[in-house]
Amino acid sequence: MEYVFTLKYQLPAPDGEQVSLAQRLASAGCADARVSAGLRGRLMLKFSREATQADAALMSALEQVRRAVPGARLIEAGPDLVGLTDVAGVVGVSRQNMRKLMLTHPSTFPAPMHEGNSSSVWHLVDVLGWMKARGSYRIEASVLEVAAVTKSINLMREGRHLEAGRREELQRLMA
Repeated sequence: MEYVFTLKYQLPAPDGEQVSLAQRLASAGCADARVSAGLRGRLMLKFSREATQADAALMSALEQVRRAVPGARLIEAGPDLVGLTDVAGVVGVSRQNMRKLMLTHPSTFPAPMHEGNSSSVWHLVDVLGWMKARGSYRIEASVLEVAAVTKSINLMREGRHLEAGRREELQRLMA
């Protein structure tokens, strides 16, 4: 199955190697990634990777980037954190339809990760899972699978910043 996902990195200080970043990534096995370097010191890789499962696709990509760009720090794996417009695009409905679903099902629609005055952000897998359970939306299995894996990767990346004692205390309070 083909899995489409992005990996965003903060690059280490220039290492002085003559081989370009794109060549190093391709040599490491990332020939299936489109390389974008927008902000200075940042790297975004958009993969379209064949694999038997999404976790295999993402884990192999993470390992290959680690080999090609030692010291690069993962910023985000996507698709994961999204707004209603993003979800609407994935599902093929209007943003207004998504907003209506959210407003008419306040007790069952997934809670956002961040709720602000102008916009809210959800984990894509949570909203897609909710929509799939309703039975009236066609959700591609590969998209749902990738969204679940990218959520796990991002939560792990963030969670490693917690002190062990704080983690245990928060687990107890949130149970």
